[in-house]
Amino acid sequence: MSERGRDDPRNDDNDDGATGGPRSDDGGAAGDPTGSAEATAPADRLRERMREIVDPCSAATGSNLNVVEMGLLKSIRVDEGHADVEIRLTNPMCHMVSYFLKEIEDHVDEIEGLDSVTVENDGGFEWSEEMMSEEATRKRQAVLDEQEARYRRERGAVGSTTDA
Repeated sequence: MSERGRDDPRNDDNDDGATGGPRSDDGGAAGDPTGSAEATAPADRLRERMREIVDPCSAATGSNLNVVEMGLLKSIRVDEGHADVEIRLTNPMCHMVSYFLKEIEDHVDEIEGLDSVTVENDGGFEWSEEMMSEEATRKRQAVLDEQEARYRRERGAVGSTTDA
């Protein structure tokens, strides 16, 4: 791990790019200091599958951002067929904890080499918008811009009919 502390959000690969993604603290899979491809394969496959899990709140606003690009996936560690997954919630009032747990468990069931999973969350105290990938930020801003434009058009149409 870099010189940054374990909890520094800059340690997480949540940029949705080709650089990888959350990994064990030693750079490879837990229990494998070499970071060999065989040891990291289940963690990498799980991370890729987690890109299929759409954050429900982003879906409700029309952004449809996945948990990886949102920066919600903090880490994945795999040891002897068991995955330990740490996720962030966007705020302490998040009602979607059980949704995330079920989705992650369902994805683990489909990955060869993984038999079980433990999911921990931060209680909604760590996440900030700066943890989103650049692409996620662009997608979200495009949706917000479109919603604002639609609001202005509709408001303008309403204002012009009441002025007549």
